Amino acid sequence: MDSKILSTLEFHKITNKLVHHAATSLGKNVSGQLAPVSDLEDVKHMLQTTDEAYKADRLKGNAPFGGVVDISASLHRARIGGTLNPAELLDIAATARGARRVKKHIDNLHEDDPIPLLFQLSEQLSEHKPLEDAVFDCIDDQAEVVDSASPELASIRRELRSGESRIREKLEQMIRSSSVQKMLQDSIITLRNDRYVIPVKQEYRSHFGGIVHDQSGSGATLFIEPEAIVSMNNKLRETKAAELREIEKILQKLTARAAEHVEDLLYNQDLLGKLDFAYAKARLAHEMKATLPRMNDRGFLKIKRGRHPLIAPDKVVPLDVELGNQFTAIIVTGPNTGGKTVSLKTVGLLSLMAMSGLFVPAEEGSQLCVFDSIYADIGDEQSIEQSLSTFSSHMTNIIRILESMTSKSLVLLDELGAGTDPAEGSALAIAILEHIHKLDSRIIATTHYSELKAYAYNRKGVINASMEFDVATLSPTYRLLVGVPGRSNAFAIAERLGLSQAIIDHAKGEVSEEDQRVENMIASLEEDRLSAESERNTAESMRREMEAQRKRHEAELERFEEQRDKMLQKAQEEAHEAVAKARREADQIIADLRKLALEEGASVKEHKLIEAKRRLEEAAPELATKKKRPAGGGAKKPAKIGAGDEVMVYSLNQKGIVVEIGASDATVQLGILKMKVALDDLELIKPVAQLNKQQQPKQTASLKRSKEDSLRMELDLRGANLEEAIIEVDRFLDESYLGGLGQVYIIHGMGTGVLRAGIQQYLRKHSLVKAYRLGKYGEGGAGVTVAELK
Repeated sequence: MDSKILSTLEFHKITNKLVHHAATSLGKNVSGQLAPVSDLEDVKHMLQTTDEAYKADRLKGNAPFGGVVDISASLHRARIGGTLNPAELLDIAATARGARRVKKHIDNLHEDDPIPLLFQLSEQLSEHKPLEDAVFDCIDDQAEVVDSASPELASIRRELRSGESRIREKLEQMIRSSSVQKMLQDSIITLRNDRYVIPVKQEYRSHFGGIVHDQSGSGATLFIEPEAIVSMNNKLRETKAAELREIEKILQKLTARAAEHVEDLLYNQDLLGKLDFAYAKARLAHEMKATLPRMNDRGFLKIKRGRHPLIAPDKVVPLDVELGNQFTAIIVTGPNTGGKTVSLKTVGLLSLMAMSGLFVPAEEGSQLCVFDSIYADIGDEQSIEQSLSTFSSHMTNIIRILESMTSKSLVLLDELGAGTDPAEGSALAIAILEHIHKLDSRIIATTHYSELKAYAYNRKGVINASMEFDVATLSPTYRLLVGVPGRSNAFAIAERLGLSQAIIDHAKGEVSEEDQRVENMIASLEEDRLSAESERNTAESMRREMEAQRKRHEAELERFEEQRDKMLQKAQEEAHEAVAKARREADQIIADLRKLALEEGASVKEHKLIEAKRRLEEAAPELATKKKRPAGGGAKKPAKIGAGDEVMVYSLNQKGIVVEIGASDATVQLGILKMKVALDDLELIKPVAQLNKQQQPKQTASLKRSKEDSLRMELDLRGANLEEAIIEVDRFLDESYLGGLGQVYIIHGMGTGVLRAGIQQYLRKHSLVKAYRLGKYGEGGAGVTVAELK
């Protein structure tokens, strides 16, 4: 990408912001070198990395880059045999530890929420725990080699402390002596040239033996090493020299260990810089409230409420623009100070950011294109005085653009054709635009010339645009209006400012009739647009209000149903508790009866006991949960329901037959019950005609039952042969179905199993049987088959 365009669109200010968000010098270096690329797959890869870092930063914050520094210079010195100082070794160990922590942080994130690209980078980080431990064991946080770095160093430092203690002891004895104190300037012990001395008055120099190492600025004080401790100081210096040699030996060993891993450590450093760079892009996106753009290489861009990232958020006006679909060129006309230049820069800068793998400050769903290059001729001068040199400068730049551009380029031209005669300038501008348009490049151009309005109107693939201007306040709104050509507001502004109406009328007379018609047409279009926009905003506001009310009502209904279900659940639990108590008592009574039958030889049929227990179990209430109505509406329209139709009663979750239809309710037969139900609580299942058609084949036989007949729930077939049993089962199932029973018990006994197998084979094919099973414990076990009816 041409460096001139990066400078023109102020891309360096974006990279400066990015550098500020990097946590390490490595990330800052990578951020500062950021540049757009022109390959779609590379851009998508970069944006995905930013997206993963954005997600990771949102979930767990920044990666732990603490301690990571640029250690390349130290590693290169170690490679060629140099000895590193403690601070350099400490930086190497801290960077190695930082790499290990970053790797662990990203690995943990990837397990919870996959971030494959960041994980791929972190997986390449090598760990050097032994090197870390070796350095941290020998060097403390102040970059000093500790005593425990080696046994020899510990011994030398013990000797040093012992020697220093003896010297200070000897000197303290001297300065406490009354004969010596009168010769001292101060009763203190100090150091000169790493040797212990005391301050002696100048006049006592001849009375005080020893070596003079220094004197005060005035010459009144001499710093003398007494003769008594000269040998002790010499010994101390020898011990210090031994300490330095041992420290040098330790540093050489640590440097050699670091040199073994130079390549890995340098590669780690490169990876850490890339990871820090990714997190810096994520934090910049957070700061700008930016979003991930969709990218293409078809020359199509659609920016939704895009904001210039270098303008304060409270002052920037969002930009909506689409280019490359129905039209490939936008001609923005209108007066100065309307924001045309800012709009051009916004489109260009957002494109550069997206092509660099950065999120853009725009709404979700914005699309941007990967261009092979972006060209711009944008001048910030807004003066009406333009010299030939200015025109020449613009033309030189435009010529360079025309020579370099391709069909996959984006061209941004500000004030095209300005700086020369209006007639020639407008003609030249049209010729340049036509040349670029034929090349199928994407172009956005701004101009003052009204002739270009007609060009854009008559040329396919080119569209007019303008910056909105509020005549009421005599100020621009900085909104780009695509499809609306710019109009001159000079007469309206002059009239609002108080210019004589006669002068304004005279000026209007000087304007050609055709130009006047164009201005009137533009004014009419703008008036219609404002009216439509106002109505759209009103409709949108009403829609949002209705949506909020709908959600509020749904929430209230949901809360009501939850409360109702809780109350029903509580009532059911209380009823179950009462029935459970009764069941326990009944179980005890049945057990006593069985015991009595065994003891006294009484004849108590097992199936009678089963029947008694079943009736008790059926006494337990069941919670009838209300069937939810379909989303977006209630039951079907009541007008479609008539007498004889089969319907579903929502509130009872029961099917029934309509007996009678009223104005707002209906009488419904529910089993043996009749009840009135509101029409909006009903849903038609089968109309009466369909029911008659389905039931007609079954009317070949009828079953007459007297009032004395009692409906049984069990059929005892013990002792019957299979053929007789099948006939009885068929009759029994018909009676039970007509009686509204949901479940029946067929007692066939254990026996040889032939009767049981034959009955179950028959039940499997029977049209009234939904399912069957063997009896459970307390129901007769394998001697009973329980059939569930439809």
